Amino acid sequence: MGKEEMLPRLEAEFGDFCAILSQWAQLQPDALAIRDETGEISWRTLDENVERIAAKLCETGLKPGQSVAILGTSCINYALVFLGVLRAGGVAAPLTTSASHKQLEGMAKDSGAQHLFIDAAKRAELGEGFVPELDHIALELLDEWMGPACAKAQPLEPARKAPFNIIYSSGTTGVPKGIVHSHLMRWRQFASTAVSYLKAGIEVRSLASTPLYSNTTMVSFLATMLAGGTLTIMGKFDCARWLELAQNHRITTTMLVPVQYERLMEFEGFDDFDLSNLALKYCTSAPFLPELKREVLSRMPGALIEIYSMTEGGVVCLLACHEFPDKLHTVGRPAPGSELKVLDDTDQPVPAGEAGNLIGRSQTMMSGYQNQPGKTKEGYWTDTLTGDVWQRMGDIGRVDEDGFVELVGRAKDMIISGGFNIYPIDLEDELMKENGVVEAAVIGVPSKRWGETPIGFVTLDLGLRNDADAILASVNARLGKTQRLSAVYVIDEMPRSHIGKLLKTELREMAGALK
Repeated sequence: MGKEEMLPRLEAEFGDFCAILSQWAQLQPDALAIRDETGEISWRTLDENVERIAAKLCETGLKPGQSVAILGTSCINYALVFLGVLRAGGVAAPLTTSASHKQLEGMAKDSGAQHLFIDAAKRAELGEGFVPELDHIALELLDEWMGPACAKAQPLEPARKAPFNIIYSSGTTGVPKGIVHSHLMRWRQFASTAVSYLKAGIEVRSLASTPLYSNTTMVSFLATMLAGGTLTIMGKFDCARWLELAQNHRITTTMLVPVQYERLMEFEGFDDFDLSNLALKYCTSAPFLPELKREVLSRMPGALIEIYSMTEGGVVCLLACHEFPDKLHTVGRPAPGSELKVLDDTDQPVPAGEAGNLIGRSQTMMSGYQNQPGKTKEGYWTDTLTGDVWQRMGDIGRVDEDGFVELVGRAKDMIISGGFNIYPIDLEDELMKENGVVEAAVIGVPSKRWGETPIGFVTLDLGLRNDADAILASVNARLGKTQRLSAVYVIDEMPRSHIGKLLKTELREMAGALK
């Protein structure tokens, strides 16, 4: 069997993820499958260890459809556990390392897991009493724990609707929602990506520098595995190390979030590294400024594709930045198989070109939120005429005459002041025009007079200081009366999640403290 014979298997309507990995191991047993900062494993070893982990999980009580929690820094063993869980018929439940003790405890219990794979750093941080009812397995001692050499799990063919994983959202308060994806959903997402790699003749050598608990990283991880490629895992992103790895391992594909691209562009030694093997770069998870897209296009080789969607699913928009340099202010057009509607606040379609609430549907929709049918229902919009279910995207946007989608802001971030709708992005754009402003964010705060009023936060260039009052006066002079900011605050750094998402919840907490 050659690589060309893998294409029909990957082009099938549905397939067994782990069976594909086993077939790749038979085809190229000595090829490199995964490396991290401490070592590397071949495809033969990957296949053998996935079987050993699956066999041990079944032996120690894992039931079909039951979750297995994973908590720790990304590494080879983390990836092996994720795949071993799938092979055993379980559900991978990677937990967010940046979450609080209480949130992690809530996620572990919500997942329904019996097993918890955890690394030394998180064990030390959380203490021995962390969810004691779970069977704790040390990630660094995985080889000692898993089944003996040549151990195999019982043959298993996953059902299409069977849960594949639970990805927990990055909520900053309470227990994050667990987003359940099915085997069919993941197959549709990543088998097609693997096919595109093989048909393009790309030797897939992917660099994953975002955490394996993040849905963002699945593009680097799962698609690379299905394509029979090589995955390089970074435990923690660092510009110099990323560039070294990309150069030394001739990386061809990668997924980065906007803040990582920004840091690479600012890195003093960036142009000293040879990135000529880069064929395809992805970006997702946070707003990707047009100016940054242009700089990445001019300084990094290979195609640049922005992906707009949600972990929950819904519409998937793609922007091939290298093909549409005049559309960099958009997130692209709906991908084949995706549909988009723009509705007003009464769920009626808005006139063409006007902004409204985005809803979407595609073949890659979540199965629902773990243990939260009410929240699941809240996130859906059902067409009363056809019964079709759409996902509320949570964003406000408009569609231009060419079908490209421009985001205006998050629906929950829209500010209603004196009865007028204010979109934060419009005010943020004006703040960014001010001398010395590096980043800007606008939120709404309660106001007795107006209901809500917008305030701004900015970070400044160290070499070009500016006065907050001067920025406020200058920006308000350009804004309409209903849009004007009531205050601007200068802060040292914008609060962000591990994958670079701006945390406006924390800005609201800051605003409350600044009153």
